[in-house]
Amino acid sequence: MTSVIAPHLVAPPVLRGRRFRNLLTGRSAWLVALVAFLVSFAWSWQPSYWGDEAASIMSAERSLPSLFGMLDDVDAVHGLYYLFLHGWIDLFGASELSTRLPSAIAIGVAAAGTVVLARFFMGARVAIGGGLVFAILPRVTYMGAEARSTAIATAIGVWLTILLVHAVRSSSSRRRRQVLLWGGYSILLALGIYVFLFLALLLPVHAVVVLAAGRRHPIWRIWAIWLAASVLGLLLAAPIFLAGSAQREQIAFIGRRPTVTVNEAAVMQWFDTIPVAITAWSLITVAVIAVFLRRPGARRSAGLPGPAGLTIFLAWLVLPSSILLVGTQLVTPMYSLRYLSLCAPAVGIVIAVGVAALANHWLRAATVVALVAVIVPAYAVQRGDYGKNEGSDWRQVADIIAARAAPGDGVVFDKSVRPSRLPRLAMHVYPDAFLGLQDVTLTRSYADTGWLWDEVAPLTAVLPTLTGLDRIWLLQYSGSGDSRRETDVHTLARQGFHVDQTTLVNRTRIIEMTR
Repeated sequence: MTSVIAPHLVAPPVLRGRRFRNLLTGRSAWLVALVAFLVSFAWSWQPSYWGDEAASIMSAERSLPSLFGMLDDVDAVHGLYYLFLHGWIDLFGASELSTRLPSAIAIGVAAAGTVVLARFFMGARVAIGGGLVFAILPRVTYMGAEARSTAIATAIGVWLTILLVHAVRSSSSRRRRQVLLWGGYSILLALGIYVFLFLALLLPVHAVVVLAAGRRHPIWRIWAIWLAASVLGLLLAAPIFLAGSAQREQIAFIGRRPTVTVNEAAVMQWFDTIPVAITAWSLITVAVIAVFLRRPGARRSAGLPGPAGLTIFLAWLVLPSSILLVGTQLVTPMYSLRYLSLCAPAVGIVIAVGVAALANHWLRAATVVALVAVIVPAYAVQRGDYGKNEGSDWRQVADIIAARAAPGDGVVFDKSVRPSRLPRLAMHVYPDAFLGLQDVTLTRSYADTGWLWDEVAPLTAVLPTLTGLDRIWLLQYSGSGDSRRETDVHTLARQGFHVDQTTLVNRTRIIEMTR
């Protein structure tokens, strides 16, 4: 007897099985997101603020008219983030925990996206591994505990790429669905650029995505659609490109730094230390060899991506970095380590592919343990009291001033260092410690200017303000040259003050001078 089973009776279980797998992937992605959030959030409040975070907080705490006035002159490329942080601080305050929390949340969202994106091209276990590796990379844990826009931009970059892959692979013939997918891509691309201008570096990577993942459609057709969507996104973001170009002198400091070599970039872009870099690049090499040399059946059984899939993530690793390094050499200084943070999802995925390609479970487990072991010291340094900007110590300085200074005392700040290390910024990010003190050299508060920082005068130009002061706190950056550091001390000495006590915190010297 022959039984005939109608196709419509078979299809539902198949579809249910596919939905079940998708559901499991979704749940796994958000579990990875939770892990990533917790790793970035843990002890994020411990390190003192540093200069770039001071720029964020001081800008966000301005009145809206003052903020818009500043953005006309400087930092327009960060304007959307400052507006977001303005509202966030109004709701939750300006503590380290509060202002760094959005970045930790963004890292969780980016980690979930990393799993979802990787799952398009490889097995679930490898994709989940990619999300977890992403979560513990030193560059990721650093930006996940910082009051800047980089983590949010990285999350947008991941989900923008997911949207692109979904649009490219979509077989729907419904025009409305296609318009929604590609229109959403244009809008999200523009939003990402407003959050972080250098997110535009993902466009060359997305060109590779279209070539590698768009095989269901004629290549000329999908390429034309992607180009149109990208151009629309760039047109929507045109105002921020124009503002950034007009304010390009703001990043001129990059040209005054030593030129970054390829070897330095290979370590510092994502890995912080040489042991982490050696381990990571070794696994990336294993991934390349395994995917391009193994037979298709062996790759599939191990959950590895095909050559086209891995090429996408390798392009994400290489292209943005190469553009900035070559542009710095041939055009103008533009390379900065934090600009390449948005490549970290691809780094995590390729490393996870390298781990999965190893011979057996024991070797894979040992490799994961070794990777975590070399990352932990870098993580511990990041979460220390002086984990930002090679030792920022402003909170500790503020604690000493709060404990020792009295209302009516004067305070003088070293102004001989670059803006991100000015001791004066301690007063703005920890204002309670400086209440009641007379800011001797201040001529105009930053909130009343079109610039990021206060306007100040040389100490020698404001000597009459010393009248009536019996004690002055002199805050000096300990890395300043001796002659510069001693100038203010000598000036105060000629006015009848003498050094009563000197305290070196970490890189800030607090000099108490009394009459």
